[in-house]
Amino acid sequence: MSQINLSVEVKGVPSNKGKISVALYTEAENFLKFDKVFRSNSVVAKENTTTVLIDDLPSGNYALAVFHDENGNDELDVNWLGIPKEKVAFSNAKMKLFGPPSYKDCVVFVSRDTILEVWVN
Repeated sequence: MSQINLSVEVKGVPSNKGKISVALYTEAENFLKFDKVFRSNSVVAKENTTTVLIDDLPSGNYALAVFHDENGNDELDVNWLGIPKEKVAFSNAKMKLFGPPSYKDCVVFVSRDTILEVWVN
């Protein structure tokens, strides 16, 4: 079975501060649970576009969650209502008015080396 490289091009990065973190999930019940991430990677943020590579993946369905950890504390900072203070993005979907999209909304099938573009907002 061939292993796949997934390049995530994160667009709309507001600054060079901190890093961009990408988390991959393979199951709906684990989606957005920090202790249930299938695979992840972080790189230094580059204003406008930052590319994060996740290599050596098996073919399959993945949902991606991305955030700009601007202060570099390895956490998605949220306000008292749980609304992110840092920029976030998801594969195929945007934040809903009342919370994040579902796993089903975000899932993409990856069967070969792929470049996936997401926009933080």
